[in-house]
Amino acid sequence: MASEVTRIALSGYYGFNNSGDEAVLLSILTALERAGEQAGMKLEPVVLSGDPATTTRLYGVRAVHRMKPGDLLGAIRSCDGLISGGGSLLQDATSSKTIPYYLAVLKLAQWFRKPTFIYAQGVGPVRRESFYPYIRHVFNRSAYISVRDNESADLLTRMGLQRDRMHVVPDPVMGLRLPEAESGDASAHAMLPVGAAQGFDEAGRPYVGVSLRFWNEDRTDMTAIADMLKRVCRAQTVHLRFLPFHGQADEEASRFVMESLKDEVKLWNGDMSGACDENTVEGDMGDEVPYGASAVTGSSVMSLCPALEHPQAMLREVSQCRVLVGMRLHSLIYAASQEIPMLGISYDPKIDQFLHRLNLTAVGSTARLDASEAADAILHSLENVEAWQTAHHQVISALKQEAEQPAQQVAAWLRHKK
Repeated sequence: MASEVTRIALSGYYGFNNSGDEAVLLSILTALERAGEQAGMKLEPVVLSGDPATTTRLYGVRAVHRMKPGDLLGAIRSCDGLISGGGSLLQDATSSKTIPYYLAVLKLAQWFRKPTFIYAQGVGPVRRESFYPYIRHVFNRSAYISVRDNESADLLTRMGLQRDRMHVVPDPVMGLRLPEAESGDASAHAMLPVGAAQGFDEAGRPYVGVSLRFWNEDRTDMTAIADMLKRVCRAQTVHLRFLPFHGQADEEASRFVMESLKDEVKLWNGDMSGACDENTVEGDMGDEVPYGASAVTGSSVMSLCPALEHPQAMLREVSQCRVLVGMRLHSLIYAASQEIPMLGISYDPKIDQFLHRLNLTAVGSTARLDASEAADAILHSLENVEAWQTAHHQVISALKQEAEQPAQQVAAWLRHKK
């Protein structure tokens, strides 16, 4: 047991109730803990968070507000190093302020002569080439650089960084594990019915996980997805399980599609442990849409997963699916880590980049989704789950092991410098 504590600050999109980014944080925290134990040292993290109280409550670590200058400066000055990542931090698709913020945090640490570590980041898109020299400058002064795909490494190379300095590793979430033992906290449990077989509800319907987000302003992508799911339900009895990865925004996207399905697919009236009212669903689903399918009928049904705060609770939900159809990147990564056949719908290059690591391609995109072809792909996956798992087991196992490498590299660097 190491007697000296090594403090490491973590900078990322943490504390914003995004299940994917929270999973990144939890994955890094647990990987650092294991790497520290292996290196004979105690790594003590401090997270730069948008909601420090929630971060501390969920993960039992110190957290400070990422936008309060005093807290931010104090955390960086008192740390022995700073991790930036993972996730898609350096991109300007969502905002022109994102790249300057994360570079500023890195540069601040470098000004205080703290080693900085780029941890499994997905870089890009970077549409403003004016950012290139700043990214190159900060990354060249980092002790370690890892990115989560070859496309990110290619982009950094075009910016002028040396390719041999970069390590291409999987997304950290590939290393996230389900709890070995059940927690007494109900929020850490899956909300699927007790007694159901793995991948099926108690009536024998296979769970088809569905992770959606709004993208097209005219909602043509949601309309095509609804058409795809209708075709699946007409061809086979299934249980569509909508999984909102980003809070209310994803719930609204799920309800939008569920509204389109309600004439053909009934809402499930099984025990949802308080996920919705016993007799009706209100709000975006209509004035009051009554449940129409019991747990023992032969018709397809749909249900909406309740809000799950802890990443492992959502990971458990995904682990109960037979197949998963996902727009959110981390819904696909969750599925891969649990060897659940997944079909990606691409809205961003990062979706395609992850699927390529598994030798897969997206079933469609927000620009073009052939509902008939996509439905056939889902049905084919449902019929060939075991074959899919056999075909992809080796590469998934390798990705899980490789996901631990950045934490091991960080621990080794800090131990050597200590």
